[in-house]
Formats: sequence, structure tokens, C-alpha cells
Amino acid sequence: MRMEYIPGVLGLLFISLSVHAQDSDTARVDLPEVVIAETYEQLRNKKTALTLEVADRDFLRKHFTGNFMQTMENIPGVQAMDIGAGFSKPMIRGMGFNRIAVLENGIKQEGQQWGADHGLELDAFNVEAVNVIKGPVSLLYGSDAMGGVIDIAPAQPPAEDVLFGDVTLLGKSVNETLAASLMLGIKKNAWYAKLRYSEQRFGDYHIPADTIVYMTRLIPVYGGKLKNTAGVERNVNVFARYQKKAYKSDYAVSNVYQKTGFFPGAHGIPDLSRLQDDGDSRNIELPYSKVNHLKVTTHQQYAWQTFILSGDVGYQNNHREERSLFHTHYNTQPLPEADPDKELEFNLHTFSLSAKGRLVGSASWEHQMGWDTQYQKNTISGYSFLLPAYERFTTGMSWLTTYRPSNLFMVSGGVRYDYGRIHVSAHDDPYLATYLQQMGYDDREVELYRWNSHRVDRNLGDYSLSLGMVWTPSVKHQLKANLGRSFRLPGANELASNGVHHGTFRHEQGDATLSSEQGWQMDASYRLKSGRWTAYVSPFASWFSNYIFLRPTGEWSVLPHSGQIYRYSQTEALFAGVEASVELQILPALSYHISAEYVHTYNCEEHIPLSFSPPARMQNTLTWQKKRYMLYAEWQSIARQNRVDRNEDRTPGANLCHIGGSLDVSIAKTDVEVSLTVRNLFNTRYFNHLSFYRKVEIPEPGRNFQLLIKVPF
Repeated sequence: MRMEYIPGVLGLLFISLSVHAQDSDTARVDLPEVVIAETYEQLRNKKTALTLEVADRDFLRKHFTGNFMQTMENIPGVQAMDIGAGFSKPMIRGMGFNRIAVLENGIKQEGQQWGADHGLELDAFNVEAVNVIKGPVSLLYGSDAMGGVIDIAPAQPPAEDVLFGDVTLLGKSVNETLAASLMLGIKKNAWYAKLRYSEQRFGDYHIPADTIVYMTRLIPVYGGKLKNTAGVERNVNVFARYQKKAYKSDYAVSNVYQKTGFFPGAHGIPDLSRLQDDGDSRNIELPYSKVNHLKVTTHQQYAWQTFILSGDVGYQNNHREERSLFHTHYNTQPLPEADPDKELEFNLHTFSLSAKGRLVGSASWEHQMGWDTQYQKNTISGYSFLLPAYERFTTGMSWLTTYRPSNLFMVSGGVRYDYGRIHVSAHDDPYLATYLQQMGYDDREVELYRWNSHRVDRNLGDYSLSLGMVWTPSVKHQLKANLGRSFRLPGANELASNGVHHGTFRHEQGDATLSSEQGWQMDASYRLKSGRWTAYVSPFASWFSNYIFLRPTGEWSVLPHSGQIYRYSQTEALFAGVEASVELQILPALSYHISAEYVHTYNCEEHIPLSFSPPARMQNTLTWQKKRYMLYAEWQSIARQNRVDRNEDRTPGANLCHIGGSLDVSIAKTDVEVSLTVRNLFNTRYFNHLSFYRKVEIPEPGRNFQLLIKVPF
């Protein structure tokens, strides 16, 4: 969609809605006092044996940063793998990449989630409620959800016919962010429609450092700003719902466009001249990445008295380019005749189809059956190589039964089987072959290395099981336990990647013989609510017989400037940990909340930790809230991470202070929401162990003032 058309589209929509909406006078009606016995989160937790966290409107408002995953990492057990100051990808209990599914409007977000430098293409302004399921959910969501699910729920329509909307403005000091979002909606009889347009522009971000280290070289950081980390993001979302009696139909179209620069000192061949300050902190020069994610989905549902049938259909196109001034690691590669600065391009098409049936046999029994299928096709281009072109087809069927003899106890169990087929195209590099011949390699070695990828045709199938229970003996206590066998089909990158991955600064190599990842996972939780106290603890453990990970081989890559080869391998692995929190209502307007989390990973064959193991973390938050006002102060303690994989850097710990507040100001009968926060108040220099830039010793952003203004109408 051409972005210059957006203002005209918004104007036409606003005029149309104004013409067709009916004016209505609001009468004040005094109702008797209503006592809410259970919250939405408590009701949802009663219905699932999995560990569930609900991020509601208040949570999202308090922690909003304009970056979806940096907001969600305030939930214990959820971490964000940062990519500079703008983008992040999810991790739950130490599992990330293709082990975490992100759903929006019932469809899994499909992009290049296997890469450490590839963020989520989602509009953070368009998120109003999120359900986070931690633990094995392959049974319900398929192969890519063995670590958990982040489910972005669609917004609920107003109860009455109304024309509504809001304008949201965001500013951040750390990278000079200027962002705005406009939403227009209408509820008219059986129809509900909403359109949102958001745009963010940000500059190079500040770090509390003046030098970094890349490939043993000391790299200067001029003016405390990371050069060429500016970016722009434009998002368009359209959602419509028709609901009448037993029939409900949802339609959604979204387009996310992102363009962001790469710090030149951490991309390509280091050159100090490229790091000189150019006097412009908002320009985007080479190298940079450009992503466009188009998604079209529909949800159909019809409910009979005892049976609900629903289905989802979706199409996604994830188009990613990485552009960098042409550079070659071997002098036999000529300058491309067309588009010479296109280093990598991935164009992924995904078609999704699913159907679910829910049968309520009686007041005690409920059965849910499901079927889903997905087809993907990825094409590539560019003067570098990392991932080959491929086609992937998966399909699966599941059955889940729930027995609830009373409102106090529930037990559920189910089984699922998935089948997958993948075809990877062969790809060779004749320029590399010529280089190796000139360097004196024999014919056998030349033939071995000239093929970036060989043709791969694999058929894989596996099953998952789940058994869980929920016991709620009273409003004070709730106990959950769940045991499941989960699996994950290997991805195209794990089977066939072969090249220098700038996202991880190493030569990565796939293995076409990998089998599906299999494991047993157990998690439990206990929640106590007594008077002013609420306590929660959730231990978990996972054992995998053939966990897939990148193993340092000890082999030196024949590609110059690429170092050691890291090859995808399988090993017996263990994950274990715990999350806990306590909340105390000190006074009617004053509360204290403390939460902590710990994940222990272990490679059982080599007796070392696994890579990307998140450090232990603890948060203390003191909140004062009364009517229209809210103030909070947060002290975050991040432990040092010394349990690292081979050739992975240790990360020192840090203590961070964040403060913030919000108020609702009544202007012309409209409650304007104003929030001001200060992150990293003391400008502490610290590292995120999971960060894209950690390996080159780039610290996290410094002190950041953020102002958010939301005007509903």
C-alpha cells in the first residue's frame, strides 16, 4: 500500500463514519453497587491447566514503550531479545526463535523469526489485550509453540452503537522518537469496524559508552550515539466484525513497514572511516534493513446449542531486505550488474487454514477437536548467501477433552499428530569455487565448499500429548499442574543455512539429517490470595532428547573474515526454573509488588549451559494509585550471567531504576490520558545478555524520558 494515500483514506473514512453514525444523547443512570467476585484473568485461569498471564489495558498503559516485546518482558518468564532501541523478538523461559508462536487475530505471525536480528512486525499501538501462555502448547498451536504462545486478542466492540476513536502521541528522548497513531471506529447494529494508522520515526540512540569492541578491534562511538541506528515504522490496520445471533465473522488486514539502519561498526568488514559523525542523527544510510509484512485474515464462527464450529484463513507476505555497500570476502566475486547493494533478500509467502470444533456434551464434559495446515514458499536473492529458497508444508490434527465435575476442579488431556514436508533448493557459488582454486585447495575441498546448500527433501511426523489439572478449593487458593510431550519440526535454517550471519557474527551451517525436536515438559503453579496479600509461584522443567542448537565445530571457515563454523546439532538438554511474585496492598492507594525469575539450561552431553540463557531477574515496584492519578517507582535487578555456552560472552549484572506516572485530564468532556516515564534513571551502563549487539559489547540505551498522550473521542 502506498503510504502517501493514507491521509486521504483516513479522511474519507472519517467523513463516511460521520455521515452514517447516529447522534445519541447520553443519559446518566445511577446503578446499584456491583461486586466483582472474579477478574477476567481468574476466570481464564480456571479454564486452562497451562500457566497463563493476562496483560490487560492497565498493564499495557503502564509499561508501553512503542516496542511490543519490551512491554511484554515485564511479565515474569518473558524476555525480549533486543535489536537496538527499536525492535525485539520474544523469548519465554529461555526458549525463543521458532519455539515461540505469536498470534494476532488467531493467526500465527510468520516471518524470519529464526534470525537473532529479525524483530516482530507488529503495531504496538494496536495491541489492547494479550494472553501469554507459558510452557508446552504444541497440542493446541502446533510445532512452533513448544515454548509458549503470545496471543494478541482482538479488541472487544462497544456495547452500544457509537462512533469513536483516539489519537495517541509518543515521544522518547533516548533516540528522539516522534510517533503518532490515529484510530477511527464505528459500532452500528451488527457491524463493528476499526481502522488504525501509526507511524514512528526515531534517530540514532544514545548509549553510555564511547567505544565498543568488534572482532578484537576497538571501535569509537562518537558523541555517545550509535551511528546509523535511526529508523522509521509505518503501520496500517483494518479490522471489521459482523455478529448476529449465533454467527460471528471477523476480517483483518494489516501492513507493517519498517526500515532501520545497522551500526556500520558491527556489519560487514570494519572500517573506521564509516563511523565518523556525519552531523545527522536521523538519516538512514547503508547498511540497513527494510521489512514489509502484509497480513490478511478472516475468522468465521457459528454456534449451535452444544457445538461451536470456527475456522481461520490467512495469507502473509514477509519481504525482508538487508542492504549494504557491496563488499566481498573474496576478490573473485564481481560487482553485481543490477541492484549491487542488495546483500540479502527473503520473500516469504505463507498460506494458513484451520478449523476447530467445540462440543459441550454436558455440564461436566467438553471436547475440542482441531485441524490446521500451512504452506510456505521462500525465495532469495542478493550478493551474499545465508538461507536457501525453500517450500514447506505442515498439517496437524488434535483432540482435547476437559472434565469439570464442579467449579472447584478440572482435568484435561489430549493428543495431536503433525506431518511436515520441506523441499530446499540447491545453491552454489562459482565465485567461491574460483577463489578456493586460486588459494590452492584441492578439487575435493573446492567441490565440498562451493555448494552453499544441497537439495533437501524431508518428510517428518511427530505427536504431542498433554495432561493437566486445575484445583480451586476456594477463592484464596488455586493449584495447577500440567505434563506434556511436545515436539518441533526443524526449520529451513537448521537444515540448510550456510553462510556468514551478521545477526550473530559467525558462519552458521545447517544439517540436513536433523530429526524433529522432542521433549517432555512439566510446569505447575500455585496462587494464594488472602486479604491484602497475593502470592504466586510457578516451577517448571523440560527435558529434550534431541534439542537443536548451534555447536562450535572447531573447524575454521574457508570464508575470509568469518571465523569458526557453528553447525546446527542435536543434544540431550534440560531446562528448569521458577517464577514467583508477591503483591501487598499496603494502603488503599499504595501497593508493593515483587517478582523474580530464574532459568537453568544444561547441555547433558557436554555438561555446559546452552546459549542464549537469560540471567536471573528481580523487580520491585511501588505503586500509588488514586482515582485519576498513578505514580510508580521500580527497581530492577539483573544478575550476572556466567553460565554461558562455548565462545559466548559472559555478561555482568546491573541494577536499574525506572519511575513513572500517569493521570487522566478531563478536557471538553474527554478523559485525556497522559503518561510520563523515565527508564534507566541513573544512566547505568549495562548489557542485555540476549541482545543482537551483545557480542560487540554495545551496551543498552541510556536514560530515556518518555511522554505518552492519548486522546479518545
